[in-house]
Amino acid sequence: MSLRDLFMPSAESYSGQMDRLREALDNADAVVIGAGAGLSASAGFVYTGERFERYFHDFAEKYPFRDMYSGGFHPYDTPEEHWAYWSRYIYINRYMDAPKPVYHKLYDLVKDKDYFVLTTNVDHCFQKAGFDKHRLFYTQGDYGLFQCSRPCHQNTYDNEAVIREMVEAQGYVMDTDGTLTLPEDASPEMRVPSDLVPHCTKCKEPMTMNLRADHTFVEDEGWHLASERYAEFLRRHRNMKVLFLEAGVGFNTPGIIKYSFWQMTAANPDATYACVNLGEACAPAEIRDRSICINADIGKVFERLLRKIV
Repeated sequence: MSLRDLFMPSAESYSGQMDRLREALDNADAVVIGAGAGLSASAGFVYTGERFERYFHDFAEKYPFRDMYSGGFHPYDTPEEHWAYWSRYIYINRYMDAPKPVYHKLYDLVKDKDYFVLTTNVDHCFQKAGFDKHRLFYTQGDYGLFQCSRPCHQNTYDNEAVIREMVEAQGYVMDTDGTLTLPEDASPEMRVPSDLVPHCTKCKEPMTMNLRADHTFVEDEGWHLASERYAEFLRRHRNMKVLFLEAGVGFNTPGIIKYSFWQMTAANPDATYACVNLGEACAPAEIRDRSICINADIGKVFERLLRKIV
């Protein structure tokens, strides 16, 4: 499987591709969902613009970055400032709900099917929408987990309680719906108390996020169990009618989802590959006849598919 002669859909084929996707969903014995950052972006979890300015305007005034992602790599002078930034980042992207119900729509589409989810997203949106956690494989980590930065051991730790403490220590108030607000005329603190800075209980080194950035990423017991469940799901459905439904996956880390979906579709003559991605919907020529490429907003595609069900 190569990148030669990628098939791109034409604007005129949108309605026909939607009909094909609806038919593929109806007829599939199993649905394997591959989800990338574009799915969360469609749900409103964007890292730039108004959302960035609302929660990080103080950091934007002090430092040259203009998006959350870049701010996560900035070398802050103190761990207290580092965790002030990261605690807000984690809270709004993990413990607040996505602004739009795109994940819920996807769940409504597949809840009665035999499904499994492979995702590079780390924001926990699938479980919030009702997906069975035993049918999820988060390959790149979870904003809700800490790990030792060395790491001296292969365990991860839930961070919700301390993240909430860090955010509140900066002056934020959590509304009943989880939204963060500041008292009138107040400015947030750009540091957290030193006693909230997390350190490994075993080696005393700093804790860090359980996010795959380099060789220090911890693949804990839960990660390995999810990997095994995913592999078993693929084995059980190897020669069946499988829909590989890819949503919002770009070419940043294509080897995890995109390339594997192409290869598995090519290997199974009864499989169908579907790519829903605004601006990047494509498939290799080798599987063109069994590919559905929809170049449109993911949330709108799911909404239209649900209308067809009704």
